[in-house]
Amino acid sequence: PHLTDYLQLENLKTYTNPLDQNRFFHPSHGFYVSPSDVILRQIVYDLSSACGAFSDSDPRVHVAYHRAGPRKQIFFEPKNTRAAIVTCGGLCPGLNTVIRELVVGLWELYGVRQILGIQAGYRGFYSTTRNPLVLNPKMVRGWHKLGGTVLETSRGGFDLHQIVDAIQTNAFNQVYIIGGDGTMRGAVEIFDEIQRRKINVGVVGIPKTVDNDVGIIDRSFGFQTAVEMAQQAISAAHVEAESAVNGIGLVKLMGRSTGHIALHATLSSRDVDCCLIPEMEFYLEGKGGLVEFLDNRLKENGHAVLVVAEGAGQNMIPRTAAQTEERDESGNLVFLDVGSWLKTELKKWWARDHPGELFTVKYIDPTYMIRAVPANATDNLYCTLLAHSAIHGVMAGYTGFVSGPINGNYAYIPLEDVAQATNAVNTKDHKWAWVRTVTNQPDFVKS
Repeated sequence: PHLTDYLQLENLKTYTNPLDQNRFFHPSHGFYVSPSDVILRQIVYDLSSACGAFSDSDPRVHVAYHRAGPRKQIFFEPKNTRAAIVTCGGLCPGLNTVIRELVVGLWELYGVRQILGIQAGYRGFYSTTRNPLVLNPKMVRGWHKLGGTVLETSRGGFDLHQIVDAIQTNAFNQVYIIGGDGTMRGAVEIFDEIQRRKINVGVVGIPKTVDNDVGIIDRSFGFQTAVEMAQQAISAAHVEAESAVNGIGLVKLMGRSTGHIALHATLSSRDVDCCLIPEMEFYLEGKGGLVEFLDNRLKENGHAVLVVAEGAGQNMIPRTAAQTEERDESGNLVFLDVGSWLKTELKKWWARDHPGELFTVKYIDPTYMIRAVPANATDNLYCTLLAHSAIHGVMAGYTGFVSGPINGNYAYIPLEDVAQATNAVNTKDHKWAWVRTVTNQPDFVKS
């Protein structure tokens, strides 16, 4: 989407891009998409008939033209630009890096001098007790070395009309929203309301989800840091299990709807005997079940390490009627602790089938340790690219989009598409096959 989609071009002024006079900024040819470039084509066809070439006249080809002006012109005058930055939802490594780079990019590249940080999530827009923080490069200089978010965050608090009213009242004309899938759905509503009111405000989402469940983009920031920290928890569980008689190290990792952290940490550590993720059902008792597998592994090695994503096995945990309907402030179903449940079930199994024999389950839940750490070098670089990409897009007049890489190319994707997309682990692809290879775990298929 572009500002000119809902505002008349004659009512929009354009301004000379200060990057044109910046002797330190030299983007390579093709760095930006402009109307003179090749049109963007979306090819829709059945893979079974994927042979042959396609032309613009082919009915399977849908053509979309870019409507943005050339990058020599921008749609916001820097000296009059008021940018708002907000972080919503749970913590994730790299949040402070994104904030820092948005501030530095706006200030140093474009000369924007009015940058404000909205405190405590969406409710901070209309809060009477949490005033926005005035941000500048000197203030945010060392933020990339800090975990969490200096702007603070919260779940819930989404009141569409109060938020958009506050955007108008404070004369914000650029809004940078950093958050997960629920936050992105809220950003879609904000963008739609801004369109309805026909106000000149650029809205951009920077997707944040530590467990990498945002669809379309290659990965979300903080994910690689999370995998790195998860390995430390797995190593500790392995030491505990190996040092005990019939010891099991049980590690619960983040992943409500997807098991990407558990999968990648398993492949990286090589100490894991079994990996359980939400995309794969499993069962405890009977032939081919988890109990039989662990029994054999303890007989062979004397210990075992079990990694489970928080969303795995939720349908197996007994719940009360109230627990079935319980939701958090963001509207997500409240999950029960699969790690504690598994620990209890394993102890019941051992006491029943191996009475009098030594047995230990060491349960480790590193969730808050992983979420709260600063981003590693790889994620810090990624956060920088995301932030600067978002700034360039908003300045060029794009709005209602998410900044992120697709197959390594930084792109602007409509907010609505990203808010609806998911990124589940494909248990039929090569990565899951590698997990099965390194763990030799059962496939939990009942005959």
